[in-house]
Amino acid sequence: MSDPTPADTVTTTWRREAAVLVAALTRMTRDVGLAEDLAQDALVAALEQWPAVGVPDNPGAWLMTTAKRRAVDHFRRADTLRRKTEQLGHALLDEHGREEGTMPDLDAQVDHIEDDVLRLIFLCCHPALTPDSRAALTLRMVGGLTTGEIARAFLVSETTMGQRISRAKRTLGEVRAEFELPTGDERAARLDDVMAVVYLIFNEGYAATAGDDWMRPELTTEAIRLARMLSTMVPDEPEVHGLQALLEIQASRSEARTDAEGRPVLLEDQDRSLWDELLIRRGLAALERAELLAARGRPVGRYYLQAAIASRHARARTAEETDWKSISSLYDVLAEVAPGPVVEVNRAVAHGRAFDAGAGLAVLDAIAPDALSGSPLVPSVRGDLLARLGHHEDAAAAFREAAACSDNQRERELLTRRAEENEQKSAGPMSSTT
Repeated sequence: MSDPTPADTVTTTWRREAAVLVAALTRMTRDVGLAEDLAQDALVAALEQWPAVGVPDNPGAWLMTTAKRRAVDHFRRADTLRRKTEQLGHALLDEHGREEGTMPDLDAQVDHIEDDVLRLIFLCCHPALTPDSRAALTLRMVGGLTTGEIARAFLVSETTMGQRISRAKRTLGEVRAEFELPTGDERAARLDDVMAVVYLIFNEGYAATAGDDWMRPELTTEAIRLARMLSTMVPDEPEVHGLQALLEIQASRSEARTDAEGRPVLLEDQDRSLWDELLIRRGLAALERAELLAARGRPVGRYYLQAAIASRHARARTAEETDWKSISSLYDVLAEVAPGPVVEVNRAVAHGRAFDAGAGLAVLDAIAPDALSGSPLVPSVRGDLLARLGHHEDAAAAFREAAACSDNQRERELLTRRAEENEQKSAGPMSSTT
């Protein structure tokens, strides 16, 4: 394998250091838009200089120092906020008082940097922003993804996504969002928003709502990275560890979720030898940390319970060994803790496996008819349960309905195939003709 080019190193360094860079600059300038512009200036400088003069020994430190110098230049040119100019100039001296040209020792500032990144995550999930804007801004500021990458992930034009991100940054300025960690009830509420955004990003990668591909691995990978970061920064919250556990365990199945042609493979049909054992171990370890905190009286919720459900699948060596009764009991608890139509649909699946398809249909029929209108979720599960009861004609109709609701090509193909299979079973064996 050939050595990485300077351009490759720039890309890798940016993806790794973007959150640290933007977070530190936001703390210094108190302006998330300006912070990103300064970070981008440093990125452009690296793309121009590293191929010519070589990659520096500490690429991350080089980007940080360059961005800070751009910040000093910005305030000097503006000829305002002289106090900030002086403050930013001093930031180029490390705690040992070295000269401006000396690279700062970022490792010595790791605790401060982690605080900055956590502040940035909370800032991106400000309640003044819509959920979609929070997700886009988090991927941009914390994930280091380009506007084009985010646009492709959410199937909108780059112009539309750029406008969405710009509006989000403008909104933060208009509400004068503080670059400080919220406290008390506000922190608890914002932490829920942060976890919801990470979960949203993961779900869009794990089962894409639209497009040609069943999964978008770059989004699942980024969501897991954010969840790991969050669990390190907020180690006393079991729900944070529960979220990490859930994402690690779910992602462990990724390799087995599609066949060689990219077509979806249902959970019970997956080759479990393809499941990623390392991700499973990481997920189970995170779940254990959550359980230890829960045993000390810390409250748990939806992510912990979903991780516990995922762990039952992970521990089953075959589909037949799955402890569906335990899973159905956990879904009953989840329905109490975090009620909603999606939970009820999954509870219907669990009851259909733990007891019989009729029990699953009873749960499904209790969902309000318009609760998930336009989604393939309810009719696809109904089709599965009806097929298990042997009602193949009704099952085929349900799968056809689900396929018509789906915007994902691979999902439509799967649902259409299941409809055709049930239509064939409904027709019975073909009689021979002479």
